Amino acid sequence: MKNTPSNDLAGVPQIDEMLCFSIYSAGHAFNQLYRPLLDEMELTYPQFLVMTALWARDDRTVKDLGEALFLDSSTLTPLLKRLENVGLVTRNRNPADERQVLLRLTSKGLALKSRAAHVFDCIGKAVGLDAETVGKIRDTIASIRDNIHGKDKDEA
Repeated sequence: MKNTPSNDLAGVPQIDEMLCFSIYSAGHAFNQLYRPLLDEMELTYPQFLVMTALWARDDRTVKDLGEALFLDSSTLTPLLKRLENVGLVTRNRNPADERQVLLRLTSKGLALKSRAAHVFDCIGKAVGLDAETVGKIRDTIASIRDNIHGKDKDEA
């Protein structure tokens, strides 16, 4: 069978022309970059995101953390249980509202923050862009994400 383009596929973009592929492949590259750095901290990338969010603002609800990370509770709960089992966070029901689960860093979880500075430095160096450029790219990607989420809500 010949491997020639079909007329039915005329107008289909090349993979390297697709914005979604650029974002996906950059995400894959980031995962490869983060993996050895996070292995030293005994964290997965999603766990690292949770810890980073808690280092920025401790003592928050699971719902609040899920909204910040764009994760639902069915994804977040097992992740938080693992972090609790290794002694990095505590999860307790809010006495004022039993429906809420409050998250707090333990002293071990807080101490891990100092080791994270190395990770942030390595990532910044590997990216090789100035802070202003990184900020513009980040804001543009966040805008794309927000537009997509907005469309999902409008179509539902």
